[in-house]
Amino acid sequence: MDLIVIVAIVIVAFILLSAAIKIVNEYERGVIFRLGRYVGNRGPGLIFLIPFIERMVKVDLRVVTMDVPTQECITVDTVTVKVDAVVYFRVMKPEDAILNVEQYIRATSLLSQTTLRNVVGKSELEDLLAHRDKINEDLQKVIDEGTEPWGIKVSMVEVRDVELPDTMQRAMAAQAEAERERRAKIIHAEGEYQAAEKLVQAAKVIATQPSALQLRYLQTLGTISTERTNTIIFPLPIDLLKPFLGEPSPEKKK
Repeated sequence: MDLIVIVAIVIVAFILLSAAIKIVNEYERGVIFRLGRYVGNRGPGLIFLIPFIERMVKVDLRVVTMDVPTQECITVDTVTVKVDAVVYFRVMKPEDAILNVEQYIRATSLLSQTTLRNVVGKSELEDLLAHRDKINEDLQKVIDEGTEPWGIKVSMVEVRDVELPDTMQRAMAAQAEAERERRAKIIHAEGEYQAAEKLVQAAKVIATQPSALQLRYLQTLGTISTERTNTIIFPLPIDLLKPFLGEPSPEKKK
């Protein structure tokens, strides 16, 4: 009989000891309730609780990386897009995360989803594609204001992917192709304009120095002579052919 009592006492002592001693990690805090009333935070380290009187809820203080599910939104310019994002947040006040909201991670996720739809719905497609940093800042600001009463600090929000309809993708591809053609034509026209200016300058030089034309002519002949062709046709200045045409000189005409 005495042995049974001793075993019972040991079991009860073990239960009380396990209920009284808790370990809180460095990245955690323990929110303590005494008979249902909040009495403070404890940790990290070894925590002693009054068995069956005090209760502890652990809260993780590390940064939480949360995926925002894909949301179908309509932009200001009436384009339907599918957008998803990533939210980075952490608990700053453990007591608020436990006392002011039930399941603070789920609440932050739902708030992020509705905020993503609202912010994208107030933006144009061009801003969503080209100015994503501004969209991220707006999302971070709105979500952080909503989670502040819960003791949560949202440090960063990143729009991860923007999915466009197939018709919009084809239209944007056609627009990009037209833009590339326009730039190519402009560059070609600028090149032609610069070449024309150089030709005008060369013509002015040749007009003042006729010998320059003869030198250029000789250079052209030298270039043609290096080509491996059977027949080479090149023009001759008419002045060189006048003696062979048999035209009378001005003295004979008189």
